[in-house]
Amino acid sequence: MKPIFALLLLLGVAGCSSSGNWGWYVIDPTTKSGWINIKFLVSGMGNTILISVIAAAISIIVGLIVALPGQSSKRGWRIVNRVYVEFIRSIPLLPMLFWVFYGLPIVFKSMGLDIPIDPFWGAVITLAVSDSAFTAEIYRSGIQSIAKGQKEAAQTIGLNYYQTMRYVILPQAIRRILPPLANQFIYIVKMSAFASVIGMQELTRRANELVVTEYRPLELYSLLIVEYLVLVLIISAGVRWLERRMGSDERH
Repeated sequence: MKPIFALLLLLGVAGCSSSGNWGWYVIDPTTKSGWINIKFLVSGMGNTILISVIAAAISIIVGLIVALPGQSSKRGWRIVNRVYVEFIRSIPLLPMLFWVFYGLPIVFKSMGLDIPIDPFWGAVITLAVSDSAFTAEIYRSGIQSIAKGQKEAAQTIGLNYYQTMRYVILPQAIRRILPPLANQFIYIVKMSAFASVIGMQELTRRANELVVTEYRPLELYSLLIVEYLVLVLIISAGVRWLERRMGSDERH
């Protein structure tokens, strides 16, 4: 939590030294208007967390589905894996978000389907698909880090490819890939800010709306940064605890 206090101290000192240029009253919890603004900003955290958790869960599942063919001995399956990974990784997040939100409903209509996409699911789909390619690569590196002898041993006792992955390789690989998967979750949390451009009421959108009404971008965006910082620190602490529980932290 030290970075938070350092940031707040720095901003406080700067504000005291040039009080005429600062407007911390907009987020002053001792005033009614300041407290209302703070609650309005913080209320967007629920949507940010919900979007991130659902997108991360889908990404983990899709990433595994994409990663497994990449470990197949059949060249065709490996090509499918590489095409998906390279194609998805090459698309910037913002254009993909616009395509999903504005373009995908048009594709559905051309197929005779009336499936609207609201900002929430537009953000979830975009983040999940975009991150799944990176998650697939994390799975690949984790699987390849397991000694080949274990795979060969599993085959000698009659396990097929998917049984070998399920009972032998993946349980060990997951322990090793937990830290990079946690990094990807933090990445999703930060990238969820892009959902603000399609009207999703998350942290960044709430800050943008207050800036328009209060005209105090420095103070409001400073609080926004602190909100993201707190959120990421909580996630990091949770991941370190999970690493210790699963034995991923080799220091313990």
